[in-house]
Amino acid sequence: MEKERITGNTQWDGLGRPAIFYAMISIWCGIFLSVVDGNICNVALPVIAQELGVSPADSIWVVNAFQLVVMMALLPFSTLGELYSYKKVYLSGVAVFTVASVFCTVSHSLLMLVASRAFQGLGAAMMMSVNTSVAKLVFPRRHFGKGVGINATVVALSAVSGPSIAAAILSFASWPWLFAINIPMGIVTFLMGWRFLPDNPTHIVGRRFHIGDALLNAAVFGLLIGCIEMYSHDVSPAVVAVAAAVLLVLGFLYIRSQLRRRYPMLPFDLLRIPAFSMSVITSVVSYTAQMMVLVGMPFMLLHTYGMNPVETGAVMTSWPFIVMFVAPLSGSLSGKIHPGLLGGFGLLLMSAGCFLLSQMPADASPFALGWRLALCGAGFGFFQSPNNHLLLSSAPNHRAGSASGMLSTARLTGQATGAALVALFFHLFGDKAPHDAMLLAGILVVCAAFFSFLRLRSR
Repeated sequence: MEKERITGNTQWDGLGRPAIFYAMISIWCGIFLSVVDGNICNVALPVIAQELGVSPADSIWVVNAFQLVVMMALLPFSTLGELYSYKKVYLSGVAVFTVASVFCTVSHSLLMLVASRAFQGLGAAMMMSVNTSVAKLVFPRRHFGKGVGINATVVALSAVSGPSIAAAILSFASWPWLFAINIPMGIVTFLMGWRFLPDNPTHIVGRRFHIGDALLNAAVFGLLIGCIEMYSHDVSPAVVAVAAAVLLVLGFLYIRSQLRRRYPMLPFDLLRIPAFSMSVITSVVSYTAQMMVLVGMPFMLLHTYGMNPVETGAVMTSWPFIVMFVAPLSGSLSGKIHPGLLGGFGLLLMSAGCFLLSQMPADASPFALGWRLALCGAGFGFFQSPNNHLLLSSAPNHRAGSASGMLSTARLTGQATGAALVALFFHLFGDKAPHDAMLLAGILVVCAAFFSFLRLRSR
């Protein structure tokens, strides 16, 4: 057994004013960069495909390369943050992301753009892996729930503004400017973070970073998302089966190695904490349902209701728009109402919205569709902040990096699974797929609410 001990200031309780404001601006800018860049390319894919002379199917790799690298690298970087410094990992991510944005801007071929996007995903993974860990160091404990709620609001704002920013830029400039705008913002974020973000108050002396674990982690999560993506893109079932078999073998080796660690990269030690494990399960199931709605709904609006892209975007905005108002409120309430109860209530609201969407008549108005989506968004907003707060606060301070990485991993796993399920429904049910996806999403959210209520037994 490795001889490890914790040293440092175990009584750390956040920053004071005005440093806390500048530190949070740096964190929010990092959130904005990573979230916006995750979806800003979606609007521009047809333009990119045309200008680079590639097929629409090939152009999707501009998005997939980013997401795949993020998923593969989250947990290793969260471990590095625990070992050395959340601040250094975060600022390194900002630097990598900014430099990669330069390469994206000057890319003249699909290969170069995809490679640059993968490099950019590496920087985004570094930021995402420790983002909430840094926030936990910045906010005093009594205000941490409020901080998590504000972070959720920034994520919602970024999700809302991504397509709008892309459309605005493409109306007067070419697609490389989608990446060029990251450069000045990345520089400002780096300088503010360097000046105001705190370093780790505690350290685990005697712990080492295991390269083999990091490689196995990357292979397992890469194959997991790769199998989902391959099935979604009609790759031969034989190829998918071989990839799944390799995934099972490597997954077994990875889990066996992690069970031997006192502080594993895949945090089994934290998963033994009931509040933490229930929060992770609730996250995966709820994010699966969220993505089923957000992926399936545009097809419903297009094919069933005959809306154009502008009308579809306006209706879809009702979800993240309402989250901007609900997330700060739920973050404040999470210190007064048990997160399991508040999150379960939010998930029941979301399930009601999903069931209502699954039963919409063919002559429904945009307003009728919009308020049902807003009900889903409000429920998700009431769930997201208290769930994140409970997940992060149930982990010891010296394991905040792994908790942060697990939070992001649960989100991305759920979202990838939800997108794959919608693709499966299109294979099975054709044009009825979006309605059936809403129905399954509602059922999944009820299950997530059950897991959330189970957390009431935890302090």
